[in-house]
Amino acid sequence: MRAVTTLSVVVLASAGIGHSVMAGLDADIARVDPFKDMKNRPAPGHGMNVLLVGTDGRDQITEHERRKYRLGGAPCHCTDTIMIVHISADRERATVVSLPRDSYAEVPSHVDETTGRSHPAHPIKLNAAYAEGGPQLTVRTVEDMTHLKIDHYLEVDFITFMRTVDVLGGVRICTAQPLKDSYTGLNLSPGTHTLNGGQALQYVRSRHVDAASDLGRMKRQQRFLAALIERATSNGVLLNPIRFRDVTRAVLGSVRADTGFGTDELLDLGRAMRNFSPSSSEFTTVPIGQLGYVVKGIGSTLKWDRAGSDQLFRSLRDDKPLAAPAPTPAPAPSPSPSLPPKPPKPQGPAPVTVEVAPAAIRVQVENGTGTAGLARRMDAALAATGFATNHQPVTAARHDVRRTVLSFDPRWDRSARSLAAALPGSVLRAVPGLGPVLRVTVGADFRGAVRTVRAAAPTPAPQAESSVIRGDEKVC
Repeated sequence: MRAVTTLSVVVLASAGIGHSVMAGLDADIARVDPFKDMKNRPAPGHGMNVLLVGTDGRDQITEHERRKYRLGGAPCHCTDTIMIVHISADRERATVVSLPRDSYAEVPSHVDETTGRSHPAHPIKLNAAYAEGGPQLTVRTVEDMTHLKIDHYLEVDFITFMRTVDVLGGVRICTAQPLKDSYTGLNLSPGTHTLNGGQALQYVRSRHVDAASDLGRMKRQQRFLAALIERATSNGVLLNPIRFRDVTRAVLGSVRADTGFGTDELLDLGRAMRNFSPSSSEFTTVPIGQLGYVVKGIGSTLKWDRAGSDQLFRSLRDDKPLAAPAPTPAPAPSPSPSLPPKPPKPQGPAPVTVEVAPAAIRVQVENGTGTAGLARRMDAALAATGFATNHQPVTAARHDVRRTVLSFDPRWDRSARSLAAALPGSVLRAVPGLGPVLRVTVGADFRGAVRTVRAAAPTPAPQAESSVIRGDEKVC
């Protein structure tokens, strides 16, 4: 999660600022050798792969910040966030792939450098590889799982994240749904917000705002990183040597990096990335094949979709983009000189892009109010916008529901999010065992209108439970 800030340094370096400004920054970087004595590594692909990890270190955070942003408790000394950043060979595109921390993994056999004790290969949750064997075991495990050769390693913590956002002057994010998490203290209303460092930390840490849990959190982290890149490339940081230096120091002051990734490499990469922009970045999560995969002694894990993840990482090795390029609109035909141009047809709001097509989402509607016929109106409105309703609304047990509630089985969370986009302001409620039919309990807030939604265009790489977004895409 804090790893999102380190990528900003790569982007910020696109200004091509030289050693006169960057002098001395190399000394601020703590060094680690995650590639020591590594053998039988994957063959190099095209482009560059950076493993970014965010740890839960919080030693430098003040007591006031701990209380205000709910950062108490002891750190687990594990990787809270793990991302692979692929920089294309032409240095004009970046692809960010989130690896869920609860991913089922098998760490290779290794020797504990502290105790000298040998450990055989064994199953583990991916984020625990860091606690067991540090950066080196983390890199080895990720390479074994992805068959990608990792070229560089970068590690950051809580304080890096907060300071970077503050030096940038805050980052603006947009949410179509209210976001509230009692664990982190996050409380955002629908709309646009400019977050300072502490608020941004709450935003990217929150796992309890919806039933998607860690998968939902990763999507918010990706959107935040896209917003951070937009902020960095649009507010003059790249053209102001002093501001660039301040932001870079905020990141590098508490970052750990491999011995081969220093100021010279950062500047070389930056000079090659002068045309980098939000539209040339893309974000995705490794496809998940099975949620709640229980492993004895480990607990519930996430098992990757093998075919989907293989295709994803093959695309990175081959240096191919994951998302199809944005279509270029065709020029409008010139009106006939003998006829006056036709007036434009009135258009309603543009459809919202969702993950699952409405026709694939089965819905049962029930009336949670005392207003007769309200469920029939909801059923008809959903059916008119393409949802697969059963046209047999029923009466709910409660008649005092104020806000419309969408109940869903967590296994169909993508369908639930797509339906929620059509009913802004509704409440998502996870009901394990409910099955594939989503239940809409109509509340007194329903006014008869349903927002039109449509499924996103398919991407070249099959992504299973994952989707690809570009850095310039708007979410609300």
